[in-house]
Amino acid sequence: MDRRQFLKAALAGGTAATMVSPPQAARAAPLRSSARIVIIGAGAAGTALANRLVRRLEGAEITLIDPRRAHLYQPGLTLVATGLRPPEYVVSETADWLPGGVTWLPERVAAVDPLARTVSTEAGSTLSYDWLVVAPGLILDHDAIEGFSLDMVGQNGIGALYAGPEYAARTWTAASRFTQEGGTGLFTRPATEMKCAGAPLKHTFLIDDIARRAGNAGQMNMIFTAPQSTLFGVPIVAEKVRMLFGDRGVDTLMNRTLRAIDAGARRAIFATETGTEEVAYDYIHVIPPQRAPDFVVQSGLAWADRWGDQGWVECDMQTLRHLRYPEIFALGDVAGVPKGKTAASVKWQVPVVEDHLISAIQGRAGTATYSCPLITRIGRAMLVEFDYHNNLVPSFPGIIAPLEELWISWLMKEVALKATYNAMLRGRA
Repeated sequence: MDRRQFLKAALAGGTAATMVSPPQAARAAPLRSSARIVIIGAGAAGTALANRLVRRLEGAEITLIDPRRAHLYQPGLTLVATGLRPPEYVVSETADWLPGGVTWLPERVAAVDPLARTVSTEAGSTLSYDWLVVAPGLILDHDAIEGFSLDMVGQNGIGALYAGPEYAARTWTAASRFTQEGGTGLFTRPATEMKCAGAPLKHTFLIDDIARRAGNAGQMNMIFTAPQSTLFGVPIVAEKVRMLFGDRGVDTLMNRTLRAIDAGARRAIFATETGTEEVAYDYIHVIPPQRAPDFVVQSGLAWADRWGDQGWVECDMQTLRHLRYPEIFALGDVAGVPKGKTAASVKWQVPVVEDHLISAIQGRAGTATYSCPLITRIGRAMLVEFDYHNNLVPSFPGIIAPLEELWISWLMKEVALKATYNAMLRGRA
């Protein structure tokens, strides 16, 4: 299939999902069960699992708890923040993705009692469970950055795409002005674990490319800042990014953590290994520290000796089962595993939790184990996939080179990824 034929097939829409993931094997007949299963969170992870469990179980009582009425296609926020998609591209209704046979409780979780096996909500509801799946997502801790608040986004050269579609659109307001007028751009990432570690790099690459297309590359001083000493957690990918930054004149300030901003003066204050450093900017993209929801820590579900005070759920990194409470599973952003906070990770995690939960209901052991395109310019991307041990594990070996900037990888982000994501929500990818 040549490029023209591939584009035609992909843009047909209905075939996109099957090009990214193979069709599922035929399922066995549903298992009869009276199990009470509670899923905390109706994001990508919780919704995908709920759809799968409904088809696997007959008679089970499945309850999904989440106050959010809108479902966000979060991989699309980087496209909104660069003017490539409108805000509505990433928004749908939570209810539209939930299957029949699942009870949705639109309330916020206040606490889990893992000994009594109950979940309590802020509205006063208490639910008992036999099996609990913790998938509430994470908290963007914007308050941790002194002088910053979300109402600043879009003004005074400030962007923050992670906060949602409205803020991603406001980010483009500030970023587009920067690509036209030039100056110094700071692109940050937090010291904590974070949702999609490639997103800060994608935003940097895309803003640089947009400025170049406008003929303004000579007016730009692009600086990527990070608390870490490397550009990416996978060494071979970090080296590739370093080379791309070198080719495009993107500077770096490593081992620097954003602590505060002076919006009026357009100055960022970073913590360094020896003190603090102020850097003037014309545009800054703020990504705040990220942590688990408070109830995870307060309920005793978090790791006590890993990831500091970030609060990720303690679980086995192969099975996602809690190490102290075997009737509890972690899923998605909140799971305390390395390299697990992307929609691509969810796609591989959900079948593992499904397998072990169904197996546990049957009284046997599960067998499944769990072991994201990086946009570099408009029309080009690297399809980077890796395991816990930093080994590249490409889905299309011999077809798509993972460290090459290819149009086909961009096409997967632009066309096929959302179709696959939607299929995943339905429990079919």
